[in-house]
Amino acid sequence: MALTPSTMLELNTQAPDFSLPDVTAKGKTVSLKDFSEKKALLVMFVSVHCPYVQHIKHALARLTGEYKNKDIAFIAVGSNDIERYPDDAPAELEKMARQLQFSFPVCYDETQCVAKSYTAACTPDFFLFDSNRKLIYRGRFDETRPESGRPATGKDLRAAIDAVLASEPAIQEQKPSVGCNIKWKPGNEPDYFKK
Repeated sequence: MALTPSTMLELNTQAPDFSLPDVTAKGKTVSLKDFSEKKALLVMFVSVHCPYVQHIKHALARLTGEYKNKDIAFIAVGSNDIERYPDDAPAELEKMARQLQFSFPVCYDETQCVAKSYTAACTPDFFLFDSNRKLIYRGRFDETRPESGRPATGKDLRAAIDAVLASEPAIQEQKPSVGCNIKWKPGNEPDYFKK
């Protein structure tokens, strides 16, 4: 498995706006303003077929379930090229969301513009924003990997969420997420990906 690290977008970056179809709610479009009532927002870039997402998916479902009634919103985004990776098509994203009982929007980024605006590089890739929608955490779910033989816990991401909900400063040590690279459409690879 080739590892691609997250770009570690600069902290305090303003959350880029988006408007994406929610694959779990036919005909519904989701945008940044839909989450304005929440103190925190976690934007996650995911993939159905990626072994790194497969490794954390049940722990991610538990984590988001635990925070469901807290002052945080979640959104998952699939941005992979479905021509070459049909396992990441909207119907497959929807199936994954239903199996894991996600209670938040799971969206499909057909143009890959949202992935580019967030500088997403891998799956999974996490971007946590505060009430002003300033980036306060970007990095890994936890230290485990598919081949580690240890279960995923979400320790790193959980600490970041707890800090923002408690109005504490961003955690100092932030390590990049790693996973499968975003599957860019031919010729659509962003400059940050080519470096």
